Amino acid sequence: MKPEHQVAYWKENLRYITVLLLIWFGVSYLAGIVFADQLDQVKVGGFPVGFWFANQGSEIVFVLLIFVYVRLMNSLDKKYGVYEH
Repeated sequence: MKPEHQVAYWKENLRYITVLLLIWFGVSYLAGIVFADQLDQVKVGGFPVGFWFANQGSEIVFVLLIFVYVRLMNSLDKKYGVYEH
């Protein structure tokens, strides 16, 4: 891979990582801790939303973000011609 492609590849990878980590931070810390009391005013399936985020939501979102990252990286690898089967 050419050096300029390596730089572009890495910048795109860092952008993906940053966005996904911000989503995870928002779900796990902000929704699960900081805004939990406000979210507890809303109930889904009989459980307060803040409680759900603190106990289930952050783990579920984390696993989903892993799958999203894999898909993004596979498409990025194909875009730059470094895809491995």
